[in-house]
Amino acid sequence: MNVEGIIAVTGKPGLFKVVGQTKNGVIVVGLEDDKKVAMNSSSKMSALQDIAIYSYTEEIPLVNVLDRIRVKEEGKATIGHKASAAVLTEFFRGILEDFDEDRVYPSDIKKVISWYNTLQKAGLAIETVIETEEKEETEDAEVIEEKPKAKAKTKAKPKAKAKKE
Repeated sequence: MNVEGIIAVTGKPGLFKVVGQTKNGVIVVGLEDDKKVAMNSSSKMSALQDIAIYSYTEEIPLVNVLDRIRVKEEGKATIGHKASAAVLTEFFRGILEDFDEDRVYPSDIKKVISWYNTLQKAGLAIETVIETEEKEETEDAEVIEEKPKAKAKTKAKPKAKAKKE
């Protein structure tokens, strides 16, 4: 899933795609309503590609979490973000079993699920070309057997020149 150029803005519902730059900020288009808006640089904006989810072992990039949801739901919309905290937590545990429950709050899970559904409605919850190429390369690598390496050729030593007497 490619979320490059997609941002979330604190205090504004939904997700936005950056389409241009102004002197004091950026121009964005809402993914849900297609309205163009100029965002001031003082607005707190977060690029989805820079967000990560805490787990007990490492930080998992949000893109990977969204992709896991896409794979589980087969590209379709998932549960609503207004479900109870217990239902959301159980769903999220099915996506990311070792997420850090002390640092990932139910409100964070709601955002992730809401963002996924927004991306899905906008047609962005798809397998990217890069992912498809990576799968093909992996499949090709499994099919191709290693050929025995040819013996290294040794260079012929230059003949010694006879000295003139």
